Amino acid sequence: MADKKIIAVTGATGSQGGGLVRAILADSASGFAARAITRDPGKDKAKALASAGAEVAQADLDDVESLKKAFAGAYGVYAVTNFWEHFSGEKEIQQAKNIAEAARAAGVKHVIWSTLEDTRALMSPDDKRMPILQGKYRVPHFDAKAEANAAFAGLPTTFLVTSFYWDNLYLFGLAPKKDDKGVYSWTFPMGTAKLPGIAAEDIGRAAFGIFKAGDQYIGKTVGIAGESLSFQEMSQKLERGLGISPVQFNAVDADVFRGFGFPGADEYGNMFQVYRDFEKEVNAARSIEETRKLNPRLQTFDQWLAGSKDKVAAATQPAAAT
Repeated sequence: MADKKIIAVTGATGSQGGGLVRAILADSASGFAARAITRDPGKDKAKALASAGAEVAQADLDDVESLKKAFAGAYGVYAVTNFWEHFSGEKEIQQAKNIAEAARAAGVKHVIWSTLEDTRALMSPDDKRMPILQGKYRVPHFDAKAEANAAFAGLPTTFLVTSFYWDNLYLFGLAPKKDDKGVYSWTFPMGTAKLPGIAAEDIGRAAFGIFKAGDQYIGKTVGIAGESLSFQEMSQKLERGLGISPVQFNAVDADVFRGFGFPGADEYGNMFQVYRDFEKEVNAARSIEETRKLNPRLQTFDQWLAGSKDKVAAATQPAAAT
C-alpha cells in the first residue's frame, strides 16, 4: 500500500462507501488503495472488506480526533453521512464539519463529499405545499447535506450529488408488497413524475472514476444517475423482471402519505413531493451521460434488478405473522 494513493472511505460498510471500496479493490492496477473507515472493525462487513484486501481503520464521525488519525497519510477522502441512523439534520452538518476538519488536518489532496441539493431553494419560505421539518428544513437529509457543503470550503472537493438508489426497495422495505389477493402494490406521492435512480454500487464506481480523473473534478458539482423512471414504469419492469403480476402503483396526495405515521413518513413525503413537483429541476441536476463516463459499467434498472432479483423478491413478501 506504501506506493499507492490511499483513499479513506467513510461509511465503508454501507452502500455508497462499500461500493467505492470494492471498486478500488477490483482495479489493482489503478495506483489506489482503500482504507475502510468504520466504527466497528469487528463487524462482519468490515471483516469481509479486510479479507478482500482493504485496510480497515476505526473512527467515528462524531469524534473528530479519531477521524484525523484515520485520514493520516491518505491522498483522498470519500465523505458520506447516514441520516437514517439518527434522523437529525443538525447531526448531519456536524458530522460533515468533523470530516472536513480532519481532512484539512491530514492535508488530503481530494475530497468527495456525497451531497444533495437544497430543496429550500426550490420554493419560497412561505410556500405551504409541504411542512417545515426540524424547524428549518423541507427535506432534512437533502437540505442539511447541502448546507454542509460550506464546511468543505477551501478544501480540494468534488460535490457528488447522488440519486435515489434502487437498493432502497429491499434495504428500506420500499418494494411493492403482495396482499392476500396476490396483488403487489406500492404507494407514493409521485404521480407520473420520473425519479432519477441509481444502483448503490454504481455510486461507488462513479466516485472512483472521479478520483482517477485527478484534479479534473475538483471544485465541481457532479450529479449522477443511472436511469429516470416513473413508478408506473418501474412497476412494469418489476412485473417482467420478477415474473409477478399485477404490480399496482397508487399515487396519493403528499399530505396523505405524510399522515401514514411510520418513522420518517414526513421526511419521505416531502422528499417524494419534491421529486414530483420539481421533476424538471431534480433531473436536470443529474447527468446519466456524465455518470456513464465516470463509470462505464453503469447499470440500468433492468440490469440492476437482474442482479438483485432475490433480494427484491423477498422484500415484496408480507411480513410473517408472529
